[in-house]
Amino acid sequence: MKTGHKTCWSREVRMVLAAVMAVQLSAGCSGRPKAPAYTGTFTRDVDNFRTGLNPLEFALTPDTVDASHFGALFRYDLDGVSDGSPLYVAGLEIPGAGTHNVLFVATEHNSVYAFDADGTRRTPFWQRSFIDPARGVTTVPPEDTGAPLDISPEIGITGTPVIDPGTRTLYVVAKTKEVTGNTVAYRHRLHALDLATGAEKFGGPVIIQASVPGTGVGAEDWRVPFQSLRANQRAALLLSNGVVYVPFGSHGDQQPYHGWLMGYRANDLTLSMVFNSTPNGEGGGIWQSGDGVATDATGNLFFVTGDGTFDAHTGGHNYGNTVIQLSPSGAVLDYFTPHMQAAMDAGDIDLGSVGITLLPDQPGSHPRLGVVAGKNGAVYLLDRDVTRMGGYNPADDSHAVQTLVDAFPNGTFTTGNFKAPVYWNHTIYFSADADRIKSYTLTDGRLSTSPSSRSAFIVNYPGATMSVSANGATNGIVWVLERVDLDPLGKSGVRGPGVLHALDATDLSRELYNSSTSGREQDRLDGAAKWAAPLVANGKVFVATNARLTAFGRIP
Repeated sequence: MKTGHKTCWSREVRMVLAAVMAVQLSAGCSGRPKAPAYTGTFTRDVDNFRTGLNPLEFALTPDTVDASHFGALFRYDLDGVSDGSPLYVAGLEIPGAGTHNVLFVATEHNSVYAFDADGTRRTPFWQRSFIDPARGVTTVPPEDTGAPLDISPEIGITGTPVIDPGTRTLYVVAKTKEVTGNTVAYRHRLHALDLATGAEKFGGPVIIQASVPGTGVGAEDWRVPFQSLRANQRAALLLSNGVVYVPFGSHGDQQPYHGWLMGYRANDLTLSMVFNSTPNGEGGGIWQSGDGVATDATGNLFFVTGDGTFDAHTGGHNYGNTVIQLSPSGAVLDYFTPHMQAAMDAGDIDLGSVGITLLPDQPGSHPRLGVVAGKNGAVYLLDRDVTRMGGYNPADDSHAVQTLVDAFPNGTFTTGNFKAPVYWNHTIYFSADADRIKSYTLTDGRLSTSPSSRSAFIVNYPGATMSVSANGATNGIVWVLERVDLDPLGKSGVRGPGVLHALDATDLSRELYNSSTSGREQDRLDGAAKWAAPLVANGKVFVATNARLTAFGRIP
């Protein structure tokens, strides 16, 4: 597509574009560089539907991406592991530096960087650190949490931040250990940073703290307090209707823990909503392997909990292993729980090992759908309208719109699905552990019962993170970031090298590019983090790993 030419896209693609652009308000552009078509990636997985789709990529196509013409262009050094995904703002005015396309990257060393996305300078525009060792403020040693291999070698910023392009603000949560004399405290703080300078805004940061009525694990005087040491802020932040939503799970299921979701007003960082998924039980963490809470035009919130107490079907308030639809005020509007939730809880087979991906409206009796697939090997297609999600049926999963049983080869603690699917052009893409990348076709609101395409290679623990780029309904590429784990069970905490694959979205067996076999040493990645996803924007693919940010693109 050329600017100014009329292009006929399907109704479905237009809806995806609308969903993307709804969260991608123009950041503005004047001077150098020229205004690109794609204005930014402001949240993990591109949009609040969490489709992972950039439908406005014109330079990278199946005909232009190959080992001869595509590869690593430049790199930036980082001070720690980047477990969250990078974000991108086009045409941002930087004081004293002009207008640039800018990348934002956060690390477990509690740093946030703003880099030139075009590689024209080697140093960041700015870097903010949220530690001060001289005053006893550091990152959190993993062993303090009781789960030393969950996140290593330090815990700082884990969840992907979120950007408000309208106010030019980046919201990020940092976890710290703070020692004053003989007193040790663990805290999460929500920061609001100016995109151009990194300066704190809106009176931030604020310490995250809350409690809810309940008798669950860790309760004190009939209230359940938020315990920062036990809470893991892994799932990506969400910005919706002027509220920043911050989800929490656990560190390696170390008790006491619960699933928490808190909402803070974006303009003043005041707490506006608190939800606990198991106030009278335990567990139910919202971790989702880094995937973010989703939302649609209703403004309601969609997320998936992990193992924990479940009694919602008998009037209780505990929602372990459940897809929840929550109102912006924190009320449960509807939910879906698999019939085998008790066995899943007993076997550590989380449904909430992934987030839910919302789909553009479909034809048929269930136009508004979402899809989720966790560790148990099944894919659930759900009606996301209130009263139609299905609730709980102890006999079977007929309360889902569609269930694909044993869609993945094993479905156990170490061989389940750890990444929400991505979507493009009537097709949904999955990457489960110990399996090939698979696509399923969506026709009249139903998934094909068998894969429509498979990759030629198998991805081991924990599966790959993915993104999709396309020019509307054409030139689709699935970008796959594989983490080659040096421990087949994924429990050692030892990270192996990363591999960036580019696959033809219409035929996954056709590999367009592989960073480990391109023949150029500079294309090889260092150890990749578990859950970080590749970011595609304006002819480049950005990959954040253990100690670097690498930009790939067309080789000059």
